[in-house]
Amino acid sequence: MSTLVFGLAVAGKSTARFLAGRGESLVLADDRVSAENAAFAESLGAELFEGPDAAMMCARRIGDFAMLVPAPGVPESHPIISSAQRAGVEVVSEIELAYRFEQRSGAPRPIVAITGTDGKTTTTLMAAAMLSASGRKAAAVGNTETPWVEVLDEAHDCFAVECSSFRLRFTTQFRAEAATWLNLAPDHLDWHADINAYRASKARIWAAARSADVAVAPIGDELIEQSARSTAARTVTFGLTRGDYRVETGALVGPTGRIVDVGALARSLPHDLTNALAASALVLETNLGTVEGVAAALTRYRHAPHRIQLVGELDGVTYYNDSKATSPHAAQAALTSFDRIVLIAGGKNKGLDLSSMASQPQRMRGVVATGYSAELIAAAFEGVCRVVRAESMEDAVAAARRLAEPGDVVLLSPGCTSYDWYSNYAERGDDFARCVRQLMKGSNE
Repeated sequence: MSTLVFGLAVAGKSTARFLAGRGESLVLADDRVSAENAAFAESLGAELFEGPDAAMMCARRIGDFAMLVPAPGVPESHPIISSAQRAGVEVVSEIELAYRFEQRSGAPRPIVAITGTDGKTTTTLMAAAMLSASGRKAAAVGNTETPWVEVLDEAHDCFAVECSSFRLRFTTQFRAEAATWLNLAPDHLDWHADINAYRASKARIWAAARSADVAVAPIGDELIEQSARSTAARTVTFGLTRGDYRVETGALVGPTGRIVDVGALARSLPHDLTNALAASALVLETNLGTVEGVAAALTRYRHAPHRIQLVGELDGVTYYNDSKATSPHAAQAALTSFDRIVLIAGGKNKGLDLSSMASQPQRMRGVVATGYSAELIAAAFEGVCRVVRAESMEDAVAAARRLAEPGDVVLLSPGCTSYDWYSNYAERGDDFARCVRQLMKGSNE
């Protein structure tokens, strides 16, 4: 029997290459028609179904498939998922597939895993850096730029796995020596059936935990703490002022004492500190890293682009790119980091309530509403501050400059996805930075 890989973006193609390399019989499918997909399928000698009828065509053959591996972008409500479930065909995500092959290797390597609404990528990269600084050959995989299956054959000795709800939804055996669930807020309600389905997917990070494993939970979040303590794993907590891992007397500390001074970090916004504490707990509680390695990694760590990234300063106004903030909860981290803000927000909403973005009225100088969700953004900030609309990023930056006063921050923190004007959040952030630099250049001429 064959394996059906549905969805041929980055993770789907990596999965298909991985399975083909192991002699698996494959059928590939995608809702889009693409010459690139056709060439890819031909290169693997795989049958291809594509276009709007791809799911229907695959459903007719569903009995031929031993397994369905959907790409992360294929929502749980997609017809191919329903067809597979009705037919009793197992649905397996990329990280579940990688985990199973890793376990069959005879010498499975240690894993730390990270999920949460926000902060997953940063915490994953921090944990991988800590492991590396402690003398291990670690890889940051999963929902990062590198699917896990892509590096299974490489000579790594441990993995930090970023686990999106999409990838966790279709796991049954996946587990890690230590796993953290950082936070929870409504998100991806265009992918999941509802908030309960989203929450249940996140909770799967500990579903297969064993007594020797560690569940790292944010102190004070009753739902996540309860979920952690209901598993077989040992629970360890983190928080800014409380928890097993916390900030105390100007330093990050753990159960064995001081880890690193806050002043030694390149950036120390509240979410930077909680992410660092969670990553420290994952690495130290498993004995996969050392305090010295953790401290060295945190001291050297530089945050990835598009996450409250300083672009420049003009006429006493600083400009920050937080394009990665694709939900209201993600935007909150930036909105609570500055005292006076002109916010550029909007894009394509994910079915979320945007009103929470206006929960810091005392900080708001003004808002520039953009994209498909401009009206929703305008409605959220009605009566809070002045709102103007812009039809392009260039217009948005110019409008923000007019609204801002010396000492203010112009902040791109959209609270929505980029899939109206752009292909991804990086492209949006780069365009914002380009417009700011253009503005700065024009003022110097």
